[in-house]
Amino acid sequence: MNIFLTNDDGIYAEGLHALYKRFSQKHTVTVIAPDREQSAESHGITLNEPLRVTKARLCDEYTGYAVNGTPVDCVKLGFKEIAEAKPDMVISGINSGANVGTNINYSGTVAAAREAALYGVTAIAVSMHGYEGNHYKDAALFVETLTDHLAEKGLPFGTCLNVNIPDIAKEKIAGVRIVRQDIALLTEYFEKRLDPRNKAYYWLTGTTRSFEEDADVDGAALFRNYISVTPIQSDLTDYNTLEELKGWNI
Repeated sequence: MNIFLTNDDGIYAEGLHALYKRFSQKHTVTVIAPDREQSAESHGITLNEPLRVTKARLCDEYTGYAVNGTPVDCVKLGFKEIAEAKPDMVISGINSGANVGTNINYSGTVAAAREAALYGVTAIAVSMHGYEGNHYKDAALFVETLTDHLAEKGLPFGTCLNVNIPDIAKEKIAGVRIVRQDIALLTEYFEKRLDPRNKAYYWLTGTTRSFEEDADVDGAALFRNYISVTPIQSDLTDYNTLEELKGWNI
Protein backbone atom coordinates (compact mmCIF):
# COMPACT_ATOMS: atom_id res chain seq x y z
CA MET A 1 0.00 0.00 0.00
CA ASN A 2 0.91 3.65 -0.33
CA ILE A 3 0.94 5.01 3.23
CA PHE A 4 0.88 8.72 4.08
CA LEU A 5 2.16 9.59 7.56
CA THR A 6 1.58 12.89 9.35
CA ASN A 7 1.10 14.21 12.90
CA ASP A 8 0.75 17.34 15.01
CA ASP A 9 3.87 16.86 17.16
CA GLY A 10 6.17 17.82 14.31
CA ILE A 11 8.20 15.92 11.77
CA TYR A 12 10.98 14.97 14.22
CA ALA A 13 8.63 13.33 16.76
CA GLU A 14 9.49 9.83 17.97
CA GLY A 15 5.97 8.50 17.44
CA LEU A 16 6.05 9.41 13.75
CA HIS A 17 9.45 7.78 13.37
CA ALA A 18 8.14 4.57 14.98
CA LEU A 19 5.34 4.36 12.43
CA TYR A 20 7.77 4.92 9.57
CA LYS A 21 10.09 2.15 10.76
CA ARG A 22 7.18 -0.29 11.02
CA PHE A 23 5.36 0.49 7.77
CA SER A 24 8.37 1.07 5.52
CA GLN A 25 9.24 -2.61 5.86
CA LYS A 26 6.30 -3.64 3.67
CA HIS A 27 4.80 -0.47 2.18
CA THR A 28 5.65 2.68 0.27
CA VAL A 29 5.65 5.46 2.86
CA THR A 30 5.50 9.25 2.42
CA VAL A 31 6.03 11.51 5.45
CA ILE A 32 4.54 15.01 5.34
CA ALA A 33 4.27 16.70 8.72
CA PRO A 34 4.49 20.12 10.39
CA ASP A 35 7.98 21.55 10.82
CA ARG A 36 7.20 22.19 14.52
CA GLU A 37 4.63 21.17 17.10
CA GLN A 38 1.08 22.08 16.08
CA SER A 39 -0.90 20.55 18.93
CA ALA A 40 -4.49 21.73 19.52
CA GLU A 41 -4.72 23.30 16.05
CA SER A 42 -7.89 21.29 15.44
CA HIS A 43 -9.04 21.53 11.78
CA GLY A 44 -7.30 24.85 11.17
CA ILE A 45 -5.78 25.72 7.81
CA THR A 46 -3.35 28.45 6.78
CA LEU A 47 -4.85 31.26 4.68
CA ASN A 48 -2.97 34.46 5.50
CA GLU A 49 0.60 33.43 4.75
CA PRO A 50 2.31 31.14 2.21
CA LEU A 51 3.04 27.53 2.96
CA ARG A 52 6.60 26.38 2.49
CA VAL A 53 7.86 22.83 2.19
CA THR A 54 11.37 21.73 3.17
CA LYS A 55 12.89 18.29 2.84
CA ALA A 56 13.94 16.97 6.23
CA ARG A 57 16.43 14.17 6.85
CA LEU A 58 15.10 12.14 9.74
CA CYS A 59 17.34 10.05 11.99
CA ASP A 60 19.67 9.51 9.02
CA GLU A 61 17.17 6.95 7.71
CA TYR A 62 14.68 8.69 5.41
CA THR A 63 13.60 12.01 4.00
CA GLY A 64 10.27 13.60 4.83
CA TYR A 65 8.59 16.86 3.94
CA ALA A 66 8.33 19.52 6.66
CA VAL A 67 5.53 22.07 6.23
CA ASN A 68 5.27 25.40 8.06
CA GLY A 69 1.57 24.86 8.65
CA THR A 70 -1.05 22.80 10.43
CA PRO A 71 -1.65 19.04 10.22
CA VAL A 72 -4.60 19.67 7.89
CA ASP A 73 -2.36 21.84 5.69
CA CYS A 74 0.00 18.86 5.46
CA VAL A 75 -2.79 16.56 4.26
CA LYS A 76 -4.07 19.06 1.70
CA LEU A 77 -0.59 19.81 0.34
CA GLY A 78 0.28 16.16 0.33
CA PHE A 79 -2.77 15.18 -1.69
CA LYS A 80 -2.66 18.11 -4.10
CA GLU A 81 1.03 18.84 -4.61
CA ILE A 82 3.58 16.54 -2.97
CA ALA A 83 2.52 12.89 -3.04
CA GLU A 84 3.09 11.22 -6.38
CA ALA A 85 -0.11 9.18 -6.09
CA LYS A 86 -3.24 9.21 -3.96
CA PRO A 87 -2.45 7.24 -0.80
CA ASP A 88 -4.31 4.11 0.17
CA MET A 89 -4.24 5.10 3.83
CA VAL A 90 -3.36 8.06 6.03
CA ILE A 91 -2.05 7.52 9.56
CA SER A 92 -1.75 10.53 11.84
CA GLY A 93 0.44 10.07 14.93
CA ILE A 94 1.63 8.49 17.07
CA ASN A 95 0.68 11.50 19.17
CA SER A 96 2.33 12.09 22.53
CA GLY A 97 -0.62 12.26 24.93
CA ALA A 98 -4.10 10.80 24.66
CA ASN A 99 -6.83 12.28 22.46
CA VAL A 100 -10.05 11.19 24.14
CA GLY A 101 -13.31 12.83 25.14
CA THR A 102 -13.81 16.48 24.25
CA ASN A 103 -10.10 16.81 23.46
CA ILE A 104 -10.86 15.16 20.12
CA ASN A 105 -12.45 18.45 19.06
CA TYR A 106 -9.16 20.32 19.50
CA SER A 107 -6.71 17.70 18.30
CA GLY A 108 -4.60 18.35 15.23
CA THR A 109 -3.80 14.64 15.15
CA VAL A 110 -7.48 13.73 14.77
CA ALA A 111 -8.15 16.61 12.36
CA ALA A 112 -5.53 15.34 9.92
CA ALA A 113 -7.27 11.94 9.80
CA ARG A 114 -10.68 13.60 9.38
CA GLU A 115 -9.36 15.69 6.49
CA ALA A 116 -8.12 12.55 4.75
CA ALA A 117 -11.54 10.93 5.28
CA LEU A 118 -13.15 13.91 3.55
CA TYR A 119 -11.03 13.03 0.51
CA GLY A 120 -12.35 9.48 0.66
CA VAL A 121 -9.08 8.02 1.97
CA THR A 122 -9.06 5.50 4.82
CA ALA A 123 -7.53 7.24 7.82
CA ILE A 124 -6.51 6.61 11.43
CA ALA A 125 -5.51 9.00 14.21
CA VAL A 126 -3.27 7.33 16.78
CA SER A 127 -2.30 8.66 20.22
CA MET A 128 -0.49 7.25 23.22
CA HIS A 129 -1.52 7.86 26.81
CA GLY A 130 1.13 9.81 28.70
CA TYR A 131 4.15 11.74 27.50
CA GLU A 132 7.12 9.44 28.09
CA GLY A 133 6.62 7.39 24.93
CA ASN A 134 8.29 4.21 26.14
CA HIS A 135 6.34 1.82 23.89
CA TYR A 136 5.97 3.46 20.50
CA LYS A 137 7.35 0.32 18.84
CA ASP A 138 4.59 -1.88 20.32
CA ALA A 139 1.97 0.75 19.45
CA ALA A 140 3.14 0.85 15.84
CA LEU A 141 2.83 -2.93 15.66
CA PHE A 142 -0.82 -2.71 16.73
CA VAL A 143 -1.47 0.03 14.18
CA GLU A 144 -0.10 -2.23 11.47
CA THR A 145 -2.49 -4.99 12.56
CA LEU A 146 -5.39 -2.55 12.51
CA THR A 147 -4.52 -1.30 9.03
CA ASP A 148 -4.56 -4.88 7.75
CA HIS A 149 -8.20 -5.10 8.86
CA LEU A 150 -9.00 -1.70 7.37
CA ALA A 151 -7.44 -2.59 4.04
CA GLU A 152 -9.87 -5.51 3.84
CA LYS A 153 -13.00 -3.93 5.36
CA GLY A 154 -12.67 -0.20 4.64
CA LEU A 155 -14.62 2.63 6.28
CA PRO A 156 -17.64 4.70 5.18
CA PHE A 157 -16.91 7.96 3.41
CA GLY A 158 -16.11 10.73 5.89
CA THR A 159 -15.38 8.37 8.78
CA CYS A 160 -11.97 7.80 10.36
CA LEU A 161 -10.80 5.91 13.44
CA ASN A 162 -9.49 7.54 16.59
CA VAL A 163 -7.17 5.14 18.38
CA ASN A 164 -5.64 5.58 21.84
CA ILE A 165 -3.02 3.18 23.19
CA PRO A 166 -1.70 2.81 26.76
CA ASP A 167 2.03 3.41 27.13
CA ILE A 168 2.70 -0.07 28.50
CA ALA A 169 4.26 -3.26 27.16
CA LYS A 170 2.01 -5.14 24.73
CA GLU A 171 1.68 -8.15 27.05
CA LYS A 172 0.11 -5.86 29.67
CA ILE A 173 -2.53 -4.46 27.32
CA ALA A 174 -5.96 -5.56 28.60
CA GLY A 175 -7.38 -5.85 25.09
CA VAL A 176 -9.09 -3.70 22.46
CA ARG A 177 -12.40 -1.94 23.08
CA ILE A 178 -14.61 -0.35 20.43
CA VAL A 179 -16.10 2.60 22.31
CA ARG A 180 -17.82 5.95 21.85
CA GLN A 181 -16.38 9.38 22.48
CA ASP A 182 -17.01 10.80 25.93
CA ILE A 183 -18.54 14.29 25.69
CA ALA A 184 -18.44 15.35 29.35
CA LEU A 185 -16.64 18.65 29.80
CA LEU A 186 -13.31 18.79 31.61
CA THR A 187 -12.84 21.00 34.65
CA GLU A 188 -10.97 23.95 33.14
CA TYR A 189 -9.78 27.27 34.45
CA PHE A 190 -7.32 30.03 33.62
CA GLU A 191 -4.39 30.62 35.93
CA LYS A 192 -3.77 34.36 36.11
CA ARG A 193 -0.20 35.59 36.56
CA LEU A 194 1.65 38.89 36.37
CA ASP A 195 4.64 39.61 34.16
CA PRO A 196 7.65 41.73 35.32
CA ARG A 197 5.79 44.85 34.16
CA ASN A 198 2.81 43.97 36.33
CA LYS A 199 0.64 43.11 33.32
CA ALA A 200 -1.73 40.14 33.60
CA TYR A 201 -1.44 37.05 31.43
CA TYR A 202 -3.29 33.73 31.53
CA TRP A 203 -2.52 30.01 31.18
CA LEU A 204 -5.36 27.61 30.40
CA THR A 205 -5.23 24.55 32.65
CA GLY A 206 -7.55 21.99 34.20
CA THR A 207 -7.92 18.62 35.83
CA THR A 208 -7.86 15.19 34.22
CA ARG A 209 -11.03 13.11 34.51
CA SER A 210 -10.89 9.71 36.20
CA PHE A 211 -13.43 8.14 33.77
CA GLU A 212 -14.60 5.76 36.48
CA GLU A 213 -18.32 5.99 35.80
CA ASP A 214 -18.72 4.64 32.27
CA ALA A 215 -16.60 1.84 30.84
CA ASP A 216 -18.05 2.29 27.34
CA VAL A 217 -16.32 5.60 26.57
CA ASP A 218 -12.86 6.15 25.13
CA GLY A 219 -11.16 7.59 28.21
CA ALA A 220 -12.50 4.90 30.52
CA ALA A 221 -11.21 2.12 28.28
CA LEU A 222 -7.80 3.74 28.01
CA PHE A 223 -7.45 4.26 31.76
CA ARG A 224 -8.24 0.58 32.23
CA ASN A 225 -5.28 -0.29 29.97
CA TYR A 226 -7.39 -1.12 26.93
CA ILE A 227 -6.66 0.18 23.47
CA SER A 228 -9.66 2.33 22.59
CA VAL A 229 -10.96 2.56 19.02
CA THR A 230 -13.66 5.10 18.17
CA PRO A 231 -15.13 5.82 14.72
CA ILE A 232 -15.32 9.59 14.13
CA GLN A 233 -17.68 11.16 11.57
CA SER A 234 -16.88 14.27 9.55
CA ASP A 235 -20.60 14.92 9.03
CA LEU A 236 -21.58 17.10 12.01
CA THR A 237 -25.29 17.14 11.26
CA ASP A 238 -27.61 16.35 14.19
CA TYR A 239 -30.17 14.32 12.24
CA ASN A 240 -32.67 14.02 15.08
CA THR A 241 -32.80 17.78 15.54
CA LEU A 242 -32.86 18.23 11.76
CA GLU A 243 -36.20 16.41 11.58
CA GLU A 244 -37.53 18.33 14.58
CA LEU A 245 -36.62 21.68 13.02
CA LYS A 246 -38.52 20.78 9.88
CA GLY A 247 -41.69 20.76 11.98
CA TRP A 248 -41.19 24.26 13.33
CA ASN A 249 -42.55 25.97 10.20
CA ILE A 250 -39.85 28.62 10.44
